[in-house]
Amino acid sequence: MGRLFGTDGVRGVANESLTAELALGLSVAAAHVLGEAGAFDGHRPVAVVGRDPRASGEFLEAAVIAGLASAGVDVLRVGVLPTPAVAYLTGALGADFGVMLSASHNAMPDNGIKFLARGGHKLDDRIEDAIESHYRKHTLGDEDWNRPTGAAVGRVREYTEGFDKYVAHLIGVLPNRLDGIKVVIDGAHGAAAYVAPEAFARAGAEVVHTLGAEPTGLNINDGVGSTHLDRLRVAMREHQADLGIALDGDADRCLAADAEGDEVDGDQIIAILAVAMKEAGTLRRNTAVATVMSNLGFKLAMEREGIELVETAVGDRYVLEAMKEHGFALGGEQSGHVILLDHATTGDGTLTGLMLGARLAATKQPLADLAAVMTRLPQVLINVKGVDKSRVRTSTELTAAVAEAETELGSTGRVLLRPSGTEPLVRVMVEAADPAQAEAVAQRLADAVRTHLG
Repeated sequence: MGRLFGTDGVRGVANESLTAELALGLSVAAAHVLGEAGAFDGHRPVAVVGRDPRASGEFLEAAVIAGLASAGVDVLRVGVLPTPAVAYLTGALGADFGVMLSASHNAMPDNGIKFLARGGHKLDDRIEDAIESHYRKHTLGDEDWNRPTGAAVGRVREYTEGFDKYVAHLIGVLPNRLDGIKVVIDGAHGAAAYVAPEAFARAGAEVVHTLGAEPTGLNINDGVGSTHLDRLRVAMREHQADLGIALDGDADRCLAADAEGDEVDGDQIIAILAVAMKEAGTLRRNTAVATVMSNLGFKLAMEREGIELVETAVGDRYVLEAMKEHGFALGGEQSGHVILLDHATTGDGTLTGLMLGARLAATKQPLADLAAVMTRLPQVLINVKGVDKSRVRTSTELTAAVAEAETELGSTGRVLLRPSGTEPLVRVMVEAADPAQAEAVAQRLADAVRTHLG
């Protein structure tokens, strides 16, 4: 059996690989491991539990709460709220840990369990490993749990104030109001379907249209949200809006659209916010953090604006690690996972959208003009399957092919060969000012990978 915890908690098809029994057992294990690690400091522990609207979240939430309460943990059930809201409330309410049930941008049949440490931060990998070890030992083995009885069992309370408390937090950290800005919001029929429109309205924006704002438990991410921008693009032109926001299922990421319906991706959003924060003096150490997959146009824009750039491996966890280690305030990914560490412990799509809106309101400039701070270079990505990805960095022939490509592209292009972390394939990415050149170089490198690593 492989490791249960992935890069973003435990995920799987609900009621298939992710069962109620697994959710209950992991929750009991988490309570015991955190208790043994001293996280509760001798007091009665409290956990915040939230979920996205997936139908399976209803029974998984019940299982998680049952597991926690049976282990002596008091539970504050906040209901359907975004992942960043559960993270915020975990810290704001002084809870010992948090649990979020969501599979983010995945299709409806999937679900996931993410445990959050005190303060709303991601659990350390060592703690996740210990939780998994305890789960296997006690649930799949012969050892029994030490179970509290009587008054020592956990109590469960509905915390309905979570919605308003989170929205108030979002409004409170904005540098200015959004008065005069017309907004279209796509909530992906997900966790922020109600939160996001409410937050924008309270911030002063005119929400002229909403998409993906009627979650049924069955329609999350179905043709809407940050992975399906077509309807948002059309709505922007129909409603003559200034800003379009598309969130994913758990609202930890955000993509945008301008007045013409053109996409504004995560790189462009980070570039806009980096310039704004530099002007405001809030861009700590004058640095933004992004992954190696960010568009070369973003890197060139940061150089031109006099902003330092730190690049990490692909994955928001690596961006967050670099930000926390060095005290940076802004980072993120092309996918729209933007982290504003002064105000959130994880990516927050609603907050990102609000900050974009605040920049529009403050500058009186169209989003297209703000996004023009960077020019996206054509990017070609080819996944080469069935090769020995372990030899990407040791093949002398491949190294020579890459060097030849880099010489051809010069300073206006870029090559990246990266072994997949989850599949037996190598990703070949090429950027160049000329789309035809980018395609030709990418195909040539893909052929080299097949020849030398096949």
